[in-house]
Amino acid sequence: MREAIAQAAVGDDVYGEDPTVNRLQEIAAERMGKEAALFVPSGSMGNQLAIRIHTRPGDVVLGGNLNHVLRYEAGSAAALAGVQIRILGNSGLFDEADIHAAATAGDLHTPASTLCIFENTHNAGGGLAWPKQQLARSTTAARQHGMALHLDGARIFNAAAATGQSTREIAAHFDSVSFCLSKGLGAPVGSVLCGTTEFIQRARLERKRLGGAMRQGGILAAAGIFALEHNVARLTEDHSNARRLAEGLKKRGFDVDGTPETNMVILRIADSAAFLDSIASKGVLMGSIGIGRVRAVTHIDVDENDIEQVLQRLSGS
Repeated sequence: MREAIAQAAVGDDVYGEDPTVNRLQEIAAERMGKEAALFVPSGSMGNQLAIRIHTRPGDVVLGGNLNHVLRYEAGSAAALAGVQIRILGNSGLFDEADIHAAATAGDLHTPASTLCIFENTHNAGGGLAWPKQQLARSTTAARQHGMALHLDGARIFNAAAATGQSTREIAAHFDSVSFCLSKGLGAPVGSVLCGTTEFIQRARLERKRLGGAMRQGGILAAAGIFALEHNVARLTEDHSNARRLAEGLKKRGFDVDGTPETNMVILRIADSAAFLDSIASKGVLMGSIGIGRVRAVTHIDVDENDIEQVLQRLSGS
């Protein structure tokens, strides 16, 4: 990947002249089955561009509880798009009944629900992947209320690996899709937003307004291309390592939240702050994901030997 970065052909992406960025966008659009794509610095920016385009100030956006847009994007939906977020379901997933109960057409007193956001896999839900039929039913219900649909597909390739669907099958339900090149795919930075040609034209303008237009972005896009061409098939290794970690921690008396579907292991620890400090002193890094919940994530830089090292270091913690 570093070699690909060093050898990347570059141009000025603000003018659409960077050949490596253009190639990344072509590959991304094809993988998602969309007409066009736009390279952006982060997944948060990709999501916020979609919100700005699909809504008007004062609208309501529906999304699963604990969703990334609500919890981890610094209130951007309210600050930048002027919208409210109404949460649905539990553990990040929801069904058609939740949508029918929450959707509003809008009138003199009530704001309209104009966008529904799905997150797949669901981060705060512990890496949950949407079941195929539940996703189909829920997106259909949102369409019945005239809502646009956006997929926060930061880890859509993990979702595809876990469910046996292609990314195109998952993305087909949505007007727009964003996915991360970092995280499981191993690129150092960047995400891609996909949609129709008209949508991406508007997104390019909004990206400029938010300061996300880059010049010789090809050195970053080259890493993204390498990630898509080399690091997708191996995601099942991360899922296997997550299950191995979960099983080992259970045997050592830890309260593990279920069996991992993808690459996340959730622990229930009463004093999570003290626990995180304790394991950090042993060279093991995890993160807090709410009161009493700790998240461990497997990825390209963690192999089977690392899992065994973690289990040894956490014995007796």
